[in-house]
Amino acid sequence: MDRAKLPPPNTFAGLSLVLDRVAESRDESVWIVEQARAPEARYLLLDAGGEAFLRRDGDALRWLDVNEREQWLGELHASLLGIAYERPHFLLVVDDPARIGELETALDARRMNLRSAGLQLAADEASLFAYAKGLSHWQRETRFCAHCGAPLLLVAAGHRAQCTNPDCARLHFPRTDAAVIMLVEHDGACLLGRQAGWPPGRYSTLAGFIEPGEALEDAVRREVAEEAGVIVDEVRYHSSQPWPMPASLMVGFIATAVSRRIVMRDHELEDARWFTPQQIVDGIADGSFLPSTRLSVSYQLLAHWLQQRAGLDLDALVADNQPR
Repeated sequence: MDRAKLPPPNTFAGLSLVLDRVAESRDESVWIVEQARAPEARYLLLDAGGEAFLRRDGDALRWLDVNEREQWLGELHASLLGIAYERPHFLLVVDDPARIGELETALDARRMNLRSAGLQLAADEASLFAYAKGLSHWQRETRFCAHCGAPLLLVAAGHRAQCTNPDCARLHFPRTDAAVIMLVEHDGACLLGRQAGWPPGRYSTLAGFIEPGEALEDAVRREVAEEAGVIVDEVRYHSSQPWPMPASLMVGFIATAVSRRIVMRDHELEDARWFTPQQIVDGIADGSFLPSTRLSVSYQLLAHWLQQRAGLDLDALVADNQPR
């Protein structure tokens, strides 16, 4: 298939196009050390809260080279992210607030969270930041064995944690919590909801986490029924998106409802409504409708639906109504 004809990947997705995670080499300790010392090695720096260091003079990550790593953070454990652009890429996490301030000055850097940076960084850097944030969150939250309570030791270049109790020695792997997010349609309209704490006018697709023993399609039907009382039959996969805030994978669907009857059941939403394409166009124009940010797959689901059902370009609609 011609890659140029494919839709652009969701934010934080598409990393496999530029990065080889070299998972098969994570246990090769000598090779890992060689890569970490290579002149072309690069280090992505995060603080304890998961914010990345960006260049102060532009919208790009402030990578450390091998000499800067040795000078400032040589004692820190580095986790291998993979090989991108023929260069090994590693993650470093700094916990000490005093050192963070020192590094910001020394590296002429500023810190930014993933939500903000995801809208500013180039796609590959945003995806690498998301990957690093997800891995560092798991490392920070997984420090003791869930079976025996003994401390864990990071192994496999930071991608596994092994129990230090020799009678247990269990391995722990990074965890990702799957969630479904779905645009539900019925006879020319789509179902969108809003939570009480959102900005005025913001409506988004419905979403929820997978429960044990549940298929993705069944989770779509259950969540829509719980949140809006709407019954769904057909469920079609659309796309997915890493969402390490802190540790989720959003799996996007287009679903078809059997009717438009809404009954708010679990009270997670403040409101749920059916919108026609024209109502969305009018709402964006007069400011009464605010879609999710482009960061989320929710935006892409709505954009896809508007294009398929009405030939409308959501990016253009939003851009045309930005304050000037």
